[in-house]
Amino acid sequence: MDSSEIKQLQILATKARMGAILGTFCAKSGHPGGSLSAADIFTYLYFKEMNVDPKNPKWEDRDRFVLSKGHCCPSLYAVLALKGYFEWDELSKLRHVGAMLQGHPDMKGTPGIDMSTGSLGQGISAACGMALSAKISNKSYRVYSVLGDGEVEEGQVWEAAMFAAHNKLDNLVIFVDQNGLQIDGTVDEVAGIEPLDKKFESFGFEVFKIDGHDFNQIEDALNKAREVKGKPVAILAKTVKGKGVSFMENQVGWHGTAPNKEQYEQATAELQAEIDRLEGNC
Repeated sequence: MDSSEIKQLQILATKARMGAILGTFCAKSGHPGGSLSAADIFTYLYFKEMNVDPKNPKWEDRDRFVLSKGHCCPSLYAVLALKGYFEWDELSKLRHVGAMLQGHPDMKGTPGIDMSTGSLGQGISAACGMALSAKISNKSYRVYSVLGDGEVEEGQVWEAAMFAAHNKLDNLVIFVDQNGLQIDGTVDEVAGIEPLDKKFESFGFEVFKIDGHDFNQIEDALNKAREVKGKPVAILAKTVKGKGVSFMENQVGWHGTAPNKEQYEQATAELQAEIDRLEGNC
């Protein structure tokens, strides 16, 4: 990618973070921390990697995406809005009764959502089923999923990993958003998962480790993933929980806390300043 492409992705990701802050503020609930850490991954997937059509969200040959850590949907919703699946104004209705955007992804009510998720560990299992379906049907679409590092403590993740390797699902790519924090504290304190790369390798995955906020590294890993044959791919993405908002970064309390009015205004101002910097307006 050239610098202008990277800058455009950075602008889109920052706007996605603004959307996550808007949604959780208006809902007075939600999960901003992990939404912000994964925003760059969502942005790259939808604007560079995946073959999708917002005008035809149920297109049979589209690439599939499953947000296994479903509680971090606010920034995914923002990316979907930026991509054109629905209007930006829907974000302000997050978690409202009767609204399109629920607190966890709903495939029946939200365009662009391929699988309803929320119970941790189950999303990757659904992604495995989609990837196997593509193999059986001789379809060329690929399947992507994002998990949280706290989620990897769930046993079902490893059942799915065994299934993926056993069935040689080389059309499956999972990202682990390694922001190091979960609801009860640091991942290391709750139930240490390292060495995560060796664990996935022992389960039959090809593994790449990257900075999850570096678009060049995201691109490089995904390009390499396309060359892997006969096994699934795990991309371990080191990230910062609350990325882009100074008072949220690396703070476990922002796992599931919505900003109040003052915090919303400060976060929005910081993110807008970053957009202005990237656009050269400061």
